[in-house]
Amino acid sequence: MTDTVVDRPDRRQYELEVDGVVAFIEYEPGDGRVAATHTVVPEALGGRGVGSTLVRGMLDDLRARGLKIEPRCPFVAAWIGKHPDYADLVAA
Repeated sequence: MTDTVVDRPDRRQYELEVDGVVAFIEYEPGDGRVAATHTVVPEALGGRGVGSTLVRGMLDDLRARGLKIEPRCPFVAAWIGKHPDYADLVAA
């Protein structure tokens, strides 16, 4: 599996392609922040850590760009809860 997570601003989503199948996180851009609204990991990719790789890639990109996250998606919120080293990215 590749771990290259790509921001697709025209689609408002971060994407990770694995074996020709795309997992993604939909988002809404805002002022200095991004609201993660929905995560989709197709069944064919389930149980392979694709969702975690996707969230980590998105958050690493946001950190590099100096942006914060609003984790409206339950999956993203739960992932951040399990990885406190990313808690500083959560918008107040």
